[in-house]
Amino acid sequence: MGILEKIAQIEAEIARTQKNKATEYHLGLLKAKLAKYRTQLLEPQGKSGAKGEGFDVMKSGDARVALIGFPSVGKSTLLNVVTKTHSESASYEFTTLTCIPGVIEYNGANIQLLDLPGIIEGASQGKGRGRQVIAVARTADMVVMMLDATKGDVQKKLLEKELESVGLRLNKQKPNIYFKPKKGGGLSFNSTCTLTKCNEKLVQTILHEYKIFNAEVLFREDCSADDFIDVICDNRVYLPCIYVYNKIDQISIEEVDRIAHQPHCIVISCEMKLNLDYFLMKLWEYLGLICVYTKKRGEHPDFKDGIIMRRDCSVEHVCHAIHRSIANSFKYSLVWGTSVKYSPQRVGLLHTMNHEDVIQIVKK
Repeated sequence: MGILEKIAQIEAEIARTQKNKATEYHLGLLKAKLAKYRTQLLEPQGKSGAKGEGFDVMKSGDARVALIGFPSVGKSTLLNVVTKTHSESASYEFTTLTCIPGVIEYNGANIQLLDLPGIIEGASQGKGRGRQVIAVARTADMVVMMLDATKGDVQKKLLEKELESVGLRLNKQKPNIYFKPKKGGGLSFNSTCTLTKCNEKLVQTILHEYKIFNAEVLFREDCSADDFIDVICDNRVYLPCIYVYNKIDQISIEEVDRIAHQPHCIVISCEMKLNLDYFLMKLWEYLGLICVYTKKRGEHPDFKDGIIMRRDCSVEHVCHAIHRSIANSFKYSLVWGTSVKYSPQRVGLLHTMNHEDVIQIVKK
């Protein structure tokens, strides 16, 4: 029996098993087996399981965004509208057959947008060019999931399932669980909070499936068995995601209002260029980018050439972005902007910068 058949068999058994206290250990064991087989499917062992040709696109700019969606939802049209790149777009499916990179210029930042070929159902198992598309998505800083507003929420659920099965976790935080395998001493299990979804016996059952008999486990939050399996596998990617519903000019205003009020959702029309400014604003927000301006003593700030940094960056990060030797000879810095109580304020290396702050670095 092949891996795909084993996966299908376990999924069918999970679907028909009732979820209650009596079956939680059995379900935990099944989920552990399922995660193990899916990992084997993604990372074939030996020479015969070569990963095949991927989309070799060099990472450039200040951030990378993967554009994922089913065929003919408007991915190439969006790339053409928000970047200066041309991607072939037509009314038939699979117009895009490879990865086409474009650059969005926004707030002084260069954001690399990758137009990936359309995913089909079963992509996580290698159907279409799904595996290559998903491999590129794992290298991105964020996922933009493009959906057809005329199809309702069907596409969203199918794509989430495909990405979930290959270890992509969208709009989720990494589970706060400490896990360390040991050479001996059995299982040391502790928790700093009351656990309602997991217990020591279930943790032990899951670990035995992975042939781990000696380990330290500490739950710092109320996590489920699925979260614990994610921590054991240690190959999950946690990415922010925006669900972009295109073709809103073809649905009723009530439906547009319903979709727009869902979490992480944006409604646009590439054809009529509706709501694209809001899309770019949200892209900037989800990527967590800020722009910091530098100032020389006695001169005006350089507003033409800002430094693009990540949210919650410190003065030390800004020093490293300018030149790696500056932090060593740093004395203090003067900051103007929303991150300080008064402008200018004298601050040290650990001060956190905000968007559009101005900094003047004084060296020893």
